[in-house]
Amino acid sequence: MKFTERMQSAINEQINFEMFSANTYLSMSAYFAQQGLDGFAHWFFQQYREELEHAEDMMRYVISRGGRVEIKAVDAVETNFSSALEVAEKTYAHECLVSEKIEALVRLAAEEKDMPSQDFFWKYIREQVEEEANATTLIDRIRLSEGHSLLFLDKELGERK
Repeated sequence: MKFTERMQSAINEQINFEMFSANTYLSMSAYFAQQGLDGFAHWFFQQYREELEHAEDMMRYVISRGGRVEIKAVDAVETNFSSALEVAEKTYAHECLVSEKIEALVRLAAEEKDMPSQDFFWKYIREQVEEEANATTLIDRIRLSEGHSLLFLDKELGERK
């Protein structure tokens, strides 16, 4: 089972993007912490940690295939937000972008006839369905709260494991 340079390069790009995603969620977590919404801050911190785990998982995968991991500089992320709704909407848009990138990796693996990579990334395809659903649920719940019960939602989000 050959691990092509093209596949290795694409996965290294995804590792970089996962680190960018982690920083994006860390920035959002900091925004909520600064607003006194510790539950939201916790929820987004868990997102941050999850993205780092994805990057680490992909690094281990590249190494297990005999490839070379290339850690690159991570672009700066947005740090200014105006509301919980704005952050939730940006989260959804970001997760849609993540889905597109993961789907492209599965398509590339198919083109490269790299079944192990197809199999590896299908778990992320399945996870992205959940991530997009979580983001839309968050948007819906924030809109429903209209600011009146944001503190109750904050408490609930703080219970995420």
